Amino acid sequence: MTLKHPLNLLPGIILAFILYSFSEGLNNIIGIELLGYEKSPISTAMIAIILGLILGNIFNIREGFLIGLDFTQKNILKLGIICLGIQLKPFEFIKFGSIAIPLIIVCIISVLIVIKLLIQKLKISRGMSYLIAIGSTVCGTTAIIATAPVINAKKSEVAYAVANMTLFGILAMLIYPYFANIYFDGDPLFVGLFLGTAIHETSQVAAAGLIYDQQFNSPETLNIATVTKLIRNTFLVIMIPLFAYLYNRGQNNDQKYSIVKIFPYFVLGFIAFIILRNIGDVFFYNTNVAGKEMWVDFVNTIKISSKIFLTMAMAAIGLSTNLKDLNKMGYKPFIVGFVSLLTVGFVSLVAINYLSGIILN
Repeated sequence: MTLKHPLNLLPGIILAFILYSFSEGLNNIIGIELLGYEKSPISTAMIAIILGLILGNIFNIREGFLIGLDFTQKNILKLGIICLGIQLKPFEFIKFGSIAIPLIIVCIISVLIVIKLLIQKLKISRGMSYLIAIGSTVCGTTAIIATAPVINAKKSEVAYAVANMTLFGILAMLIYPYFANIYFDGDPLFVGLFLGTAIHETSQVAAAGLIYDQQFNSPETLNIATVTKLIRNTFLVIMIPLFAYLYNRGQNNDQKYSIVKIFPYFVLGFIAFIILRNIGDVFFYNTNVAGKEMWVDFVNTIKISSKIFLTMAMAAIGLSTNLKDLNKMGYKPFIVGFVSLLTVGFVSLVAINYLSGIILN
């Protein structure tokens, strides 16, 4: 049986969509019918991932579903992020990016220093420390998997590092939107920058931004968090060659890596949708041609689709996360992962506070 055949993906994709639909219905029942709000104050994305975690750990998900769930949390997630570009203007991307880049650099350097000091105390392997470091600073599991071959990491080291990103990333994803709203008094720029720099995975940042948007009605925060994270992802192009050099210096290892393979190309799709949105707005709003209503409907459909795709990905991640496996990993790498999470969060807060002083003055 060819596991990559498109038909084999359908069961997992359909399961993720069913869980999304159930989460949306449950959200409306609780928030609107029971609590009496006009719009539910509860996040559908949060319900989806929590339900996924519960169901995925109560029942054994069959392999026939896991293939499609894996596709959903990787590829449909990217499609959802690409579709988010329809909400942004080009100058907003440049504006947010110019603010995010120095913030990202400060966070990366700080975490690398802390991990360097910490591993000397806990005596974990060099390979493990490198994987946790790049996962915490750049883009979670993707960075770990891309870095593992160039430092000859063991499978057990990769598994430990991925478990780190999963556990602490999910915790941050569920807690940080509410913490950031209180700490930054609901400022969309600062909340978005914090979520984009302090949470590991692209999927987790997208989910945190979506939770914030659904809870506090702030699509701008979702946009800023996404832009910040996508820029952070592109640092793979710098960090992996750097890590390969640092790890292999003084050795005769001839490790090869390809920038073409590690570059996150869905960033280009995100930018393409930004350009499409703005070309369409200029064309339909500044001319007398027919089709303005169709264009508005198209943009709204893409916006809704992006949130459906992202929520499906959250459901798939929940269903695919086995908490029992995390329990077998040992405690030392998790201490490093936890301290890394706290470090990048703390440094992000300090840097954003400094940044806010400059902006306000």
